[in-house]
Amino acid sequence: MRCPFCIHGDTQVKDSRPTEENASIRRRRYCPACGSRFTTFERVQLRELTVLKKNGEKCLFDRDKLERSLKIALRKRPTDDDHIERIVNGIQRRLESLGENEIPTKTIGEMVMEVLSDLDQVAYVRFASVYRNFLDAKDFKDFVGNLGGDAD
Repeated sequence: MRCPFCIHGDTQVKDSRPTEENASIRRRRYCPACGSRFTTFERVQLRELTVLKKNGEKCLFDRDKLERSLKIALRKRPTDDDHIERIVNGIQRRLESLGENEIPTKTIGEMVMEVLSDLDQVAYVRFASVYRNFLDAKDFKDFVGNLGGDAD
């Protein structure tokens, strides 16, 4: 592993331990050239996923983008980073287990909506407002009205 500070090509592993319900391995590394320490994570990837966007464009699945989207929806809500990481891992595993290499954005969005609807209604509405492209307050009102809760 290359050092991110001095780009030295040979770093040493000082500590390894499983994380996230054994879904990845956290490694503490040391660079003998500059003395820096840093952390890396290794995850199992079952298959290379390609996201098929609405406009027909294809791009590689980016779990960091999924994580950022969830963090934005869950900002200032009672959910910690470890829980978000478990959600991302769960969605990624579900996508990989579909058996398809090309996944439409709609499939990913619906999986996120499903998780957020059970986890946090505010985050669910936040994510839906972007995912479903709400244009005005009426779109919010209609969506919240269909939640089954008290919209007033």
